Amino acid sequence: MSRFLLGLVMLGCNVAVEDVHAFNEAITRLWNDKPGERCSGRVEMRQVHQWGTVCQRGWDLEDAAVVCRELNCGFVLDVPNGARFGRPSVDVLWRDVKCSGDEFTLDLCERSLNEGMCTHDEDAGVECTVKFVSLSRGVSTPLVTQRADPRQMTVDLTLSDLEISHQGSYGCLYRIHSKMGNSPSGNSPHSNLINITVLEIHTPQIWYNTSPEARPGWVIRGQSFNVTCFTQPQYPGGSFQLRLIRPNGTVRHSLPALTPSVTFTFSNAQSSTEGYYCCLYKVQTGERTFISRESQPLPISIQEVDPVMSPVVISLVVSGLTFVVAACAILIVAKVYCKKVRKPTELERESRTCVDNTYIALTIQ
Repeated sequence: MSRFLLGLVMLGCNVAVEDVHAFNEAITRLWNDKPGERCSGRVEMRQVHQWGTVCQRGWDLEDAAVVCRELNCGFVLDVPNGARFGRPSVDVLWRDVKCSGDEFTLDLCERSLNEGMCTHDEDAGVECTVKFVSLSRGVSTPLVTQRADPRQMTVDLTLSDLEISHQGSYGCLYRIHSKMGNSPSGNSPHSNLINITVLEIHTPQIWYNTSPEARPGWVIRGQSFNVTCFTQPQYPGGSFQLRLIRPNGTVRHSLPALTPSVTFTFSNAQSSTEGYYCCLYKVQTGERTFISRESQPLPISIQEVDPVMSPVVISLVVSGLTFVVAACAILIVAKVYCKKVRKPTELERESRTCVDNTYIALTIQ
């Protein structure tokens, strides 16, 4: 039996994930002296194994949005001066950073070498707030939570490895979460609910029946045979598909799955019915069609009739033997009867004598 054929539940539009190879191995980070606080701090970049800060000259919200997105920290809450996060022990490397806001990493933005123009008093800083979109069943604890970019209008939330217990009503919730004590947080109202039905579809079993005279895996030409498909559980509107794979093409047959098993009957086995048979179960729910995996292939070959041992020849042989046995039996019975009723000869009649009122026939050989 197969594992559940359930698929993925997709809500919303697509979220693209790209692998960006940073130019000259540049890496961006937000540095501060609070352990675990990675979504706010002084902006630092690494290039050729050297870390350095970014000058605040020309720094704006679009530049900061790229940093928050690169670090998977949601969207920009503030762009404070980097000096509030402490004085660094590295140099100021870059100035005049210009991002369009569409870049995936800060290293893809235009920039210039600092060359002594800025000091650490002008270091750029960023505070990011984390935005979440959660998927919950009804109004209970969220099953899936995903960060979202501030410019995203829709997000894909994926449920995998579904079980029957997962079916029910689902809704989305938009939540803004900030780790900063003075930053706003809040939840949106719940979305409308959608109903999700989970189908448990197994790989069907397959077998066949034919005359007992045929060898296993064979059907005698001209005789009938049946191919049966079976699976559990059943759903309204389901059907069984039987596929015959032949060297010159594929033939498909279909029957409604009114019961757990369905039998396909072939009344006249010929070369056209020879090949590999496979079953699958198909059911349509709403606007979606779910199909199981195919069963193991069932090979069926056509066996030619042996003219020597054909039914007609066998019948004639049996009839002939019966006639011979009957004739022999009649001859034996007739011979025995004739011996019993044989009349005595004249000599036997004349040779009888009476002894104690008993007649003894004397026979001369």
